[in-house]
Amino acid sequence: MSNDTTDFSLLIGPQIPSRTFKAGDTIFKQGEPATELYVIKNGRVGIQLGNRILDTLDSYDIFGEMALIDQAPRSADAIAVTDVTLIPVSEKQFLFLVSQTPFFALKVMRVLARRLRAANKVI
Repeated sequence: MSNDTTDFSLLIGPQIPSRTFKAGDTIFKQGEPATELYVIKNGRVGIQLGNRILDTLDSYDIFGEMALIDQAPRSADAIAVTDVTLIPVSEKQFLFLVSQTPFFALKVMRVLARRLRAANKVI
């Protein structure tokens, strides 16, 4: 897992639908509309802006969460670094999780805060 200690494995189960991507596949591109965040069930995903790698994420990490919060288009590209299995989480599922498990919202906010601090260091 990346530098974040938040584990989103609670969203991963045998009956939950998943999507698979091969190494090198584009999961989404900057500017695309966003309707879901993703939990990495297994594999690695790179988040990049142009040719610059912003982060590399591992199993039980999330990405794409900003779009569900602010409803803006994707802010970067997500590329499968290895073969990867993802669990998509729609806005409806996200809102249900937040309403039923308030700690889930705090976990997502911690991810956002960590990523904002990392971006601020670069500026």
